Amino acid sequence: MDNAMVDKQDSAHQSDPLRRARLRWRARRGLLENDLIFERFFSRYEHDLSDADVAALTRLLELSDNELMDLLLARTEPEGELATPDVIRVIQILRSV
Repeated sequence: MDNAMVDKQDSAHQSDPLRRARLRWRARRGLLENDLIFERFFSRYEHDLSDADVAALTRLLELSDNELMDLLLARTEPEGELATPDVIRVIQILRSV
């Protein structure tokens, strides 16, 4: 398990399985590359997500498929309101899976 996830989960573990399931369903994307990354991510980290992780993922999933793919493949970096510590941390984890 990633240390960043361990550090965050201690105080704010996302224990609602329905909320996690909805997030996983929402992560199903039109681009196969995004789907593969999210599938690996959820396989490894779904049960370790914190509330902050879920909020960051929710913000990422509001992006278009192409914007999201560019972030996941490190073609771009988060900017503006998206460049929060939680979003940046989750992107780093997504890039590592």
